[in-house]
Amino acid sequence: MTGERRALIIANGEYDNPGLSALRSPAADAEALAEVLADRNISEFDVQVVRDETAHVIASRVEDLFADSAPDDVLLVHFSCHGLKSESGELFFAARNTRPERLASSAVPADFVQRCLRMSRSRSIVLLLDCCYGGAFGQGVAVRATGEANVLDAFPSGGFGGRGRAVITASNSIEYAFEGDHLADDHARPSVFTSALVEGLRTGDADRDEDGWIALGELYDYLFDSVRERNPNQTPSRDIEMQGELYLARSRRRRIKPSPVPADLLAASEDPNMFTRLGAVTELQRRLTSENLSVAIGAHEVLTTMAQTDIQHIAEAAGVARREARVRTEPGVVRFGEVVRGTRPVARIRPAGPPIARACRFASSDSWLKVTEVDGGAEIALDLAEIGPFDGRITVTGPTGEVVVRVEGQVVEEPVPEPRPTPSPPPEPEPEPELVRDPAPETPEPPAEVPAPRPKPDPFAVAAGLFAFAAAVYLVVIAFQLSSSAEDFFEDGGWTVLPLIAFAIGAGSAMFPPKTRRMAGPGLLCGLALLSVAPYGPVVLVLARGCLIVAAAWAMVSLRRDRIFRLGLGKPRGAYAVAALVAGIGGAAGLVIEAGELFAYSSSRADEGAIYLVVAVLVLTGTVLGAFLRPVAFGLAFHGGVAGGGIVMVCMLFYAMPSSSRVTGAGWGIALAMMICLAVVTGFAARKAKG
Repeated sequence: MTGERRALIIANGEYDNPGLSALRSPAADAEALAEVLADRNISEFDVQVVRDETAHVIASRVEDLFADSAPDDVLLVHFSCHGLKSESGELFFAARNTRPERLASSAVPADFVQRCLRMSRSRSIVLLLDCCYGGAFGQGVAVRATGEANVLDAFPSGGFGGRGRAVITASNSIEYAFEGDHLADDHARPSVFTSALVEGLRTGDADRDEDGWIALGELYDYLFDSVRERNPNQTPSRDIEMQGELYLARSRRRRIKPSPVPADLLAASEDPNMFTRLGAVTELQRRLTSENLSVAIGAHEVLTTMAQTDIQHIAEAAGVARREARVRTEPGVVRFGEVVRGTRPVARIRPAGPPIARACRFASSDSWLKVTEVDGGAEIALDLAEIGPFDGRITVTGPTGEVVVRVEGQVVEEPVPEPRPTPSPPPEPEPEPELVRDPAPETPEPPAEVPAPRPKPDPFAVAAGLFAFAAAVYLVVIAFQLSSSAEDFFEDGGWTVLPLIAFAIGAGSAMFPPKTRRMAGPGLLCGLALLSVAPYGPVVLVLARGCLIVAAAWAMVSLRRDRIFRLGLGKPRGAYAVAALVAGIGGAAGLVIEAGELFAYSSSRADEGAIYLVVAVLVLTGTVLGAFLRPVAFGLAFHGGVAGGGIVMVCMLFYAMPSSSRVTGAGWGIALAMMICLAVVTGFAARKAKG
């Protein structure tokens, strides 16, 4: 499969209408699912999350995903929200601004999603619906939980022209009801469906045939069994229309096929002579420790047969050899001790012994006990909210057996420090009346009004922004200090650094807000840094360019630390990509034309012509690279940085050309116009992406 893998996660848990109760799970579900889908070792999707948005924003994101697709692309859409049915039986997905009595204008129709599915060129589309379904009816009418929502009827099979698509829904029943205009409050519980989906992909347990890949059919079977086990009243449903198998993720579960032992060794293990069979046990024991797991499994099977069927002396020797390859872990018991409620302690276990004993899988006994496979073992995390002792089990299974690891400890409340006695102040002779004017402080604020703490900024992103600001401040000082008047400012070329100052300030500012420091800030800095490596310009600009390059490096370190963000390459597509490439190629062509005119004008101007060629190569490289970069938002910001740096370089090259020896300047004008066009096209594309 050569196409892209893109996922859109839509999570709506907060609603403006009081009739739609808030859902606890969508926000956490979106974060966990985005992390596992973007993991390069598992699914490697380019993930976009839309959280608590209005209906028109959600519809726009859905349409963009399906419209901007190629036949080989794999598209995955996950809805986590309320699912509502109108009086006429139409299905809608609730958004933040949804009103149950005005579904057609304030919710996302399932029919709209169906039309987008049909218009898409992709042959591999997966739609996952983790919704609580209810009916929207008049005042005083309630729907019982036994009704059928018939969700799959909103996405009928057929009519896809050979395209493949699959719809998997967490439930097909109207589990919750509207009582009057309000949804029953007992629905607010964590999502069983999405948590099972994340667990199956992350642990690889959904790989039922253990071939190292999780196919769509295997994933549904796993979801069905897991959801039914956790909630017998909930039954996932599916409607799959695909040719061939669609593999959504990799897994570490791979069945090891035993390699037959050599014929002479097998004959020795069955030889009538006891000492010959003992020698065979020694050789089989050596093969049991092989790095080749197939060879080790083959030897283990023969040793097992000898331990069960041979005479006592030989059976004991074969049993000793087998015990060396048994599954065992370090430690055998994980004791957390006292755990403060609200914290998330982590511990690790690792298998011990030869390679065949370390080829293990890990499974937990309880939902609060999270197990994640890592290199060399597994990581255990606790998610407990109740006070008291806990006791769980981790089952470690390998080709040579299994072992159970106990996890124990006790959850305690965080100790509250006793307040120190405050000495009473001395009596004041004249108490001020202002102390009793306003009794308002005596009314305690409700807990719900306390704002949630903001996430701490990433120190590397802050460092990148500060370096960009340092470059801008340095340029301002240089530009105005060297000019004694406005006339000198323009005659001495101080105006040529004004665009660079503006772009440096913009890129630095974008590294601080959480919404822009992941895409816009790093992209702008990297584009500016690319043009900053051009070996041209006054010596006084070296420090400013160095600051921009260091800022871009810190920004990339910040992205590398982001577990959800994944930078990659993909096919350029759409009108924007074509326009950006045309602008970049046109700008490079203009610089090449100017270089040719310089070469033809005088051999003494060859060095200037070479500089034009270097800048042309950098502009062309940056434009092409930005069109291929994914996520698309990062590529847009990168194009903006390339456009800004290109404008600065073209202005400096033009100013540095002596007026007495200037040639036509047609190439310079083309280059400047194309760089401005690239900036304008990038700005329009970024604005459209935000809308």
